[in-house]
Amino acid sequence: MKAPSGKIITPHQALVKIESWCAYQERCQTEVRDKLGSWDLEPEVIENLIVHLITNGFLSEERFAFTYARGKFRIKKWGKRKIRMELRRKFVPEKIISAALNDIDDAEYIEGLRTVILKRWNSEKEKNPQMKKLKVIKYVLSRGFEQDLINDELKRLEA
Repeated sequence: MKAPSGKIITPHQALVKIESWCAYQERCQTEVRDKLGSWDLEPEVIENLIVHLITNGFLSEERFAFTYARGKFRIKKWGKRKIRMELRRKFVPEKIISAALNDIDDAEYIEGLRTVILKRWNSEKEKNPQMKKLKVIKYVLSRGFEQDLINDELKRLEA
């Protein structure tokens, strides 16, 4: 078994390294499997290491999903649709994804949407109001916010 440096890595060395990697930041099973796979470990060794990480609290899909959802919303200003899509790409179970998204406060979510809309509205150079509105909607949709919420906020801001 070889590490990225080309050195042979033992299961014990892999365990120490992966525990440290998981302790540094929340990870999902997919990320851990990919990391361990890059070290050319046997599939059964990888599975044993993942079981060990889960059993000892180093790895939790639920903790990962909640942290990921909160972080992407608060820091990157992503909407729930984009967060859901990214968590699905990481093979997080749908039940956990739904719980993580429901953990985002509705008032905070609307305020985040409002912030994204206003920031984009003020930076948009388009002069035609209809085209400007369409460009803002397109941008905010790409951030993962829901169409009906975008429309409601734009109506509220226009009033």
